[in-house]
Amino acid sequence: MMNRYERNRIPAVPFDPETPEYQNAVIDLATYWTQIDGDLHLADAEHAERIHRSRTDGAIFDYPRALHWQDPEEVQAHTDIAYLPDGGYGENQVRGHLLDVYLPNDAVVRGGKTTPVYIDIHGGGFCYGYKELNRNFNTHLAAQGFGVFSLNYRPAPQTNLLGQLADIEAALCWIRDHLSEFPLSPTDIFITGDSAGACLALLALAIENSENAARAFQIGEVSGLNFAGGALVSGVYNLSPQVSDSDESSARELLTQMLGDAFFTDLDDALPYLNPDSLMRHVADIPPLYLVTSSDDFIQAQTLQLATALAVHDRDFELHDFTVPKTQTLGHVFSVGMTWLPESQRVLQQIRDFSYNIAS
Repeated sequence: MMNRYERNRIPAVPFDPETPEYQNAVIDLATYWTQIDGDLHLADAEHAERIHRSRTDGAIFDYPRALHWQDPEEVQAHTDIAYLPDGGYGENQVRGHLLDVYLPNDAVVRGGKTTPVYIDIHGGGFCYGYKELNRNFNTHLAAQGFGVFSLNYRPAPQTNLLGQLADIEAALCWIRDHLSEFPLSPTDIFITGDSAGACLALLALAIENSENAARAFQIGEVSGLNFAGGALVSGVYNLSPQVSDSDESSARELLTQMLGDAFFTDLDDALPYLNPDSLMRHVADIPPLYLVTSSDDFIQAQTLQLATALAVHDRDFELHDFTVPKTQTLGHVFSVGMTWLPESQRVLQQIRDFSYNIAS
């Protein structure tokens, strides 16, 4: 594994993408930001192969972006903090139970408790990636004037959806208990996530704002953090097992094919929270949301479905759907994976404007 403490830039591998040597070298480097195969014994052979293929394909796709990852000079990084006692990298430790904190130098120098907070949940189809996958995005978000907590959670097949939400709630409780140790606002707290992480962020907001939702997802203790809002990037939001006549296959069906039935076990009580319209009918206190997608995002319709539900139920949100000309591409979670793009810079500025307009 690459040195997780001293990594500055991902080293370049001679470009020859069709060769096993190139692919193996890239996959080895990608252990910095994702699990590859160490947990596949927890899945049956069919789904282990599908998860492995998804992870290796993701690593090869993300590697050219990783060559451009750099931390802004004005941001401090505090990495690999255990939010549960077993968090760590050892044989009997859990990498999924770690978090990072990114702080603007200005906030540290000035002190006080005024800098707003973002809590980030990375994406990756619920099975790919750790917090390091989003380090580039989070450090640039911190440079916008936020303290950023970046959360790990156990990927499938290490756990299922309920286990991932339990991890996130445990991390939120850790943040609640330790927030006063940082030069950050105790009240101006926001949540963000991309792709699967956006889904987990939205469900975390439901759990934090509804005792019934917390009970349905089997969460014994919520953090009680009073979230002022959220920024959700290219998310998957409809995990309902029901498929409409217009759907060839639902997100849930596709994820089940990838992850197996076990990922969605014990969710009967949670069904009201697994599609946007029903969630809005059952949770009255979802805070204002910033939503972003693009016209060539392969799950653009999921963001538009959430926006429609928010509008129908008269919730506070703003939607940014970037239209991509035929001569360009943005694709899925562009603002997270490619922060240097002009469009990504606009997203970061929009998130800052959205959040600072809400902050007390």
